[in-house]
Amino acid sequence: MNDRLTKKDIEDMEREIEHRKLVVRKELLEHVKEARAQGDLSENFEYYAAKKAKNENESRIRFLEKSIRTAHIIEDHTAEDQVGMNKTVRVKILDDNEEEVYKIVTTVRGNSLKGLISIESPLGKALIGHRAGDRVTVRVNPEISYDLEILSVENTGLSEEDAIRDF
Repeated sequence: MNDRLTKKDIEDMEREIEHRKLVVRKELLEHVKEARAQGDLSENFEYYAAKKAKNENESRIRFLEKSIRTAHIIEDHTAEDQVGMNKTVRVKILDDNEEEVYKIVTTVRGNSLKGLISIESPLGKALIGHRAGDRVTVRVNPEISYDLEILSVENTGLSEEDAIRDF
């Protein structure tokens, strides 16, 4: 795995683990007990749903713990005007003259549907370290690439919408 994560990513993951262990786990165990008390388990949908939710919570805890154990901690050393972690970038796609806005984040926060682009993605790798006015080539694979012009770089930091994503 060895995700490249920031200290903030680790802190947010540890906070989620603590919440899942201290709050969610207790609630789900109570749901399992209540469903079990309803009697015949062979046809008890509530019991199976409660067990499934409990198992998913435990799986998420294990996933987060493993991610933290195997993480490679990174820091952003880019200048204020360079594309870097948690900065919002406005670009023009030169092939079709369309403008797009992206925020560069770590893989655990990436969500292309929300414009959160991972530093590990071809787009993220191409943009890192560049400045407004630079033209960059994004290599999707050896046969496919496209060119962008960086229009602006803004240090927007993380927001509530940039949460650790569910897997």
